[in-house]
Amino acid sequence: MSLFTHLNARLSRWAMYLACICLVGLLSVVVYGVVLRYVFNNAPAYVEQVALLLVISVAMFGASAGVRDAGHIGLDSLVKVLPPRGQFWCKFIVYVLSIAFAVALFAGAGEMAVSTHHDTIPTLGISESFRYLPVLIAGVLITLFSLEHMIAQFTGQEVVPSWH
Repeated sequence: MSLFTHLNARLSRWAMYLACICLVGLLSVVVYGVVLRYVFNNAPAYVEQVALLLVISVAMFGASAGVRDAGHIGLDSLVKVLPPRGQFWCKFIVYVLSIAFAVALFAGAGEMAVSTHHDTIPTLGISESFRYLPVLIAGVLITLFSLEHMIAQFTGQEVVPSWH
């Protein structure tokens, strides 16, 4: 488990680094676009498409890192009143549902990437399927991180957050 944990901790950190880099890029692109539009009255057409790609990347990489570090929304107040066995199975169900969501995310993004592969983003000249790459990666990462939590729960270990 330690190799798996080490790999997941590193992947989570990389996902968060990518999310932070994309967030800085998003801020830069939006400010650039606003200045060009309102100061120079000359907004480039690609700003909106780049911003959209960056928003998707921030959301997907940030969400996957949040799953690893258990930063997702939960009803802890309800689970804490349950007996230990009930808490165990509630957490297990959450991880199973997270994996099911990640698989659906991966499958849906894969289907969309394949169906839009031949289309291009007009202002960028790249394939539309690039929009779905962060979603595909996030699906894999969420699955790995949820599996790690499940294994840790069954072995009585605790997953140490990547940002401790």
